[in-house]
Amino acid sequence: MPNSSLRVGAVVPSAGQGERFGNKKQFRPLGRRPLLFHTLTPFLKCDDIAEIVVVIPEEDLEMISRELASFTSAKPVKTVAGGSQRQISVLNGCLALSDNVEIIAVHDAVRPFVTPELISATIAGCDDADGCIAAIPSKDTVKQVSENNIQSTIDRNSIWLAQTPQTFHKDILINALQQDMIATDEASMVEATGGKVLVTEGFAGNFKITTSEDWQLAENIIND
Repeated sequence: MPNSSLRVGAVVPSAGQGERFGNKKQFRPLGRRPLLFHTLTPFLKCDDIAEIVVVIPEEDLEMISRELASFTSAKPVKTVAGGSQRQISVLNGCLALSDNVEIIAVHDAVRPFVTPELISATIAGCDDADGCIAAIPSKDTVKQVSENNIQSTIDRNSIWLAQTPQTFHKDILINALQQDMIATDEASMVEATGGKVLVTEGFAGNFKITTSEDWQLAENIIND
């Protein structure tokens, strides 16, 4: 179990413009509710999460804030404008949390099938390290490729595929986010600043909706 004396906040970056997908899928209806609402629900149900900040494109801030206000919850759900890069958006979200938050769980807005149990597992991992992320072991043989030529075959037993939540001690995460670097996830930034990050096993169903095929799979799950 996580250390119950530490207050935990969640940051859900939802400021993407959806260039690859064709629209802002985080606000698109999945079943009867926007995708973002499905993603927030497990965090509202997770007893270890005290408050949530949702990071939204500035042009959508007023509209989405109104919609979230109707999403009744006993937990505070704040909204804040994002930036031009994920790193800026996540930092804005972290700084919008209450001062007494000591652990921050960052979760992709487009991973709607996370569970409260997985959220809690990443929080628990912070008892023994600077952070802990959800990830799954690779089932496939991994090739390092350059210009369509295989350079090497990597031992898949050492390869894990990162998911979210990615959860860290607040001061360590904010310090990493304030560095001048480009990274694909929060864990790599914390690693680059010398942080120790653990892995807790996630599950294949905690997938990120990136393509139209992913969206169809999510619809099938919701409508099943």
